[in-house]
Amino acid sequence: MARKTATMDHGPDVPASAVPGLDRLPAGPALFAGRRTELAALRAGATRRVSGRCPLLVLAGRPGSGRTALAARFARTVAADYPDGVLFARLSAPDGGRVPPGRAARLLLEQLDPRAAVPLPGGVEDGRDEPGCVALREALAGLKVLLVLDDVRDAGQVWPLLADEPGCLVLATTAGPLTGIEDIDPVILGGLDRQASAELLADLVGGTRISCDPVGAADLAEACAARPATLRLMAGWLRADPKLAVTEAARELNRVVGEQSGPAKPDEAAKSAKAGEPGTADRSGRPKPQEKKGEGKAAGPASTAGSAGPEPAAAEPAGSPASWVKPGPEPAEPVPVPDNDPLLGAFTLLYRGLSPAQARMLRTLTLAPAQTADLRTASALAGCPAPEAAATLAALAERELLGEEAPAVDGTRRYRVPGRLYPRLVRLREQEDRPAETELARARLLERLVRLTDSARALLDPGDGPVPDPLSAALRLGSADHARDWLLGERELLLGAVADAIGQGDLDGSAGRLVTALLRALPLTGAAAPVDLYRLHELVLTVAVRKGRPRRASAALLNLGDLQAAAGRWEQAGGHYRAALEHARAVGDEPLCARALEGAAGCHRALGDAVRAADWYGRALGLRQSLGDHAAEARLLARVAEAHTAQRRFEEADREYRAALAVLRRIGDERGREAVWAALADLRERVDAGW
Repeated sequence: MARKTATMDHGPDVPASAVPGLDRLPAGPALFAGRRTELAALRAGATRRVSGRCPLLVLAGRPGSGRTALAARFARTVAADYPDGVLFARLSAPDGGRVPPGRAARLLLEQLDPRAAVPLPGGVEDGRDEPGCVALREALAGLKVLLVLDDVRDAGQVWPLLADEPGCLVLATTAGPLTGIEDIDPVILGGLDRQASAELLADLVGGTRISCDPVGAADLAEACAARPATLRLMAGWLRADPKLAVTEAARELNRVVGEQSGPAKPDEAAKSAKAGEPGTADRSGRPKPQEKKGEGKAAGPASTAGSAGPEPAAAEPAGSPASWVKPGPEPAEPVPVPDNDPLLGAFTLLYRGLSPAQARMLRTLTLAPAQTADLRTASALAGCPAPEAAATLAALAERELLGEEAPAVDGTRRYRVPGRLYPRLVRLREQEDRPAETELARARLLERLVRLTDSARALLDPGDGPVPDPLSAALRLGSADHARDWLLGERELLLGAVADAIGQGDLDGSAGRLVTALLRALPLTGAAAPVDLYRLHELVLTVAVRKGRPRRASAALLNLGDLQAAAGRWEQAGGHYRAALEHARAVGDEPLCARALEGAAGCHRALGDAVRAADWYGRALGLRQSLGDHAAEARLLARVAEAHTAQRRFEEADREYRAALAVLRRIGDERGREAVWAALADLRERVDAGW
């Protein structure tokens, strides 16, 4: 393609298999230029020791500054120092949605140990005492792990994840200041220097075109504010037109940026000034550094990096976790990209040169779960054959309009809409696509995911239900192992697709079919996490309440209660069972009422409240007797007897045990009779011994 310049950094020679989890990092650009000062600053910060917790590095830069690529680059260079693994999580969606720290902690826990028991979410997924955050910090004890947290919105997402283990390291990237966390020295990204900008353009466009016009290359770098993402977009535009002069590209970019410039709305200007950068920034993209609390000087790349190899800083004083973070403001808003930003100017030039099919695909990918797609999901969204979708995805990535993600387990290439372009693409989609077309694309995606999930279930358990219609060869899952890997590898995206659909509320039918398919398929993998089933039943509950279906809402609440009870969270489980009882009573469903009563009774029993346990078991017993469910009647009689025993009401307990034996004798359950006889014999022996 293009010649390789001698000073270009082509990436570290660290095999992905050398450290667990290294392949989770974003693939990043194949070519990496500059940032030596910032890398040195990060390496220096990694040696800093903090008493009582792990070190925290913060990499701040406005959209398009290359902070994610630099974080991945740095992580690969130091991964060997963290042999227990590299963990990666995005704490913002491209649409600006904030990921609660509890949800991020569960994702990181699964990466650390797929077999570990991940705690169910609590009522609020924020705070250091959230169960997932506590479990993550406990799991990191004694380990040397590197945690990369990308696109952090606020300090409240980070500090609950800070390990108590000093051998770990957390690297957080952000577009704005993480106000509230004490004793951090952010590395702030501006534009590339002139040499790095020229090297990047030469490698991406072609050395001859750049070397023959160094002034034009410098003009183009200046027009791009020397930011890597804008330079890459303009390089993609130049590659598409080999006859275009570099100087002309700079003039055209300046013209488009001028067209898009206009009087900013006061509220948008204020938001940009507040959230757009750790300090304010000029057109070049070089921010005014953020002042450290308690100091009067700025901390930018030059000041953080210093000269080669600064001495490690002394350890900070120990303190309780509460002292690490000061009460901060409400979670920050997503950082906007102004309309007159060179990044959007470069995007506009590229977008105008796309074919209608490519432009439509790019707009439609904003509907993909987590804005991540492969040929299976992209072909459904665009309504085109899979090979055509694969070719279009590759063409968009070649023009720097899509980022390439780590491939799926089966090697399928995956792409992601960059968060910096997402708002503009959504605006274009709303302007150019009819609402009916958008809804149809979303419906096609959900139905495609239903068919894929059903086909995976059929491969994992061929005898479970009818065989679904086969998919085309390019989309098909080839074996049970392939099906299992696909379900587990795409689990987060599948759950995200359901959550997106149910959140919008206009495709509940398709979303409900996908929930049902996942509830049937995920347990067949042998690795279905209770937290995933919990999320699915929560979504079922959302739809049931919205549609006014109390019976279905009651069933969902019972399933949520069962999952909480299995995790030993009896108070939360009891709340679900009582809510299920109310819904079941609203429709007079006695079997659901009986199940809810028995579940709530079990929670009282586990919490040591034998009086309430006996009462609730008794109410469930009455319903089961009226329904003629003798097996459940015998079980509940034994439970009532146990509750009486706990209250030292031995005569009542003896009577209930004998009643249970009579029922079991009548239905011929010999195994049940043996168990109840043993319990009754134990009770009588203890009473005879003076208990």
